[in-house]
Amino acid sequence: MKTVLRFFVLIAACISGATVDARNFQTVVIDAGHGGQDNGGAWGQVYEKHLALDTAARLESNLKRMGYKTVMLRRDDYFLTLPQRVCMSNRYKNAIFVSIHYNYTWKQQISGVETFYYSSEGQRLAQCVQSSLVGRTRTMDRNAKFARYYVLRNSTLPAILVEGGFVTNASERNLMKSGGFREAIARGVAEGIQRYRHSY
Repeated sequence: MKTVLRFFVLIAACISGATVDARNFQTVVIDAGHGGQDNGGAWGQVYEKHLALDTAARLESNLKRMGYKTVMLRRDDYFLTLPQRVCMSNRYKNAIFVSIHYNYTWKQQISGVETFYYSSEGQRLAQCVQSSLVGRTRTMDRNAKFARYYVLRNSTLPAILVEGGFVTNASERNLMKSGGFREAIARGVAEGIQRYRHSY
């Protein structure tokens, strides 16, 4: 019972506190979605967890070239719970949080990229990233949207979740298999982050 209580106290500490002043951020916390036993969206041998990790690594490289500090929540194919991701990212100050995903739906004709946010500051970041993402990938614009995803609503940082297309759409799935397309996603996100910072 004491162990369980300590766990919930730790989680409460991780998700409490005021949101940082976004104008001063120097660090980007990068969350590659899913991992380990959690494949995420999948079609055949195309797994979201692999796409997300590769794109996250490319995003880190782009951001480092721009002069940002980066934190990768996972660098390999292993599983992190949502509370773990939030707790790890909320330790950082002067930072923003970016979660990288690829989409899935039973409607195979649906396509496009979208960026989710929860807070008002997250909305500003999401709009900058979404605009750059569409410009880089030339894919359908599904817009920046409000969502109550756990990692967004419990973040003390300006936070977004990027969906880089649908693994269930044949055309986008073929694009995702290309390193060039994943690089375009990464560059779009990085340039959007830069636009967000310069917006101040």
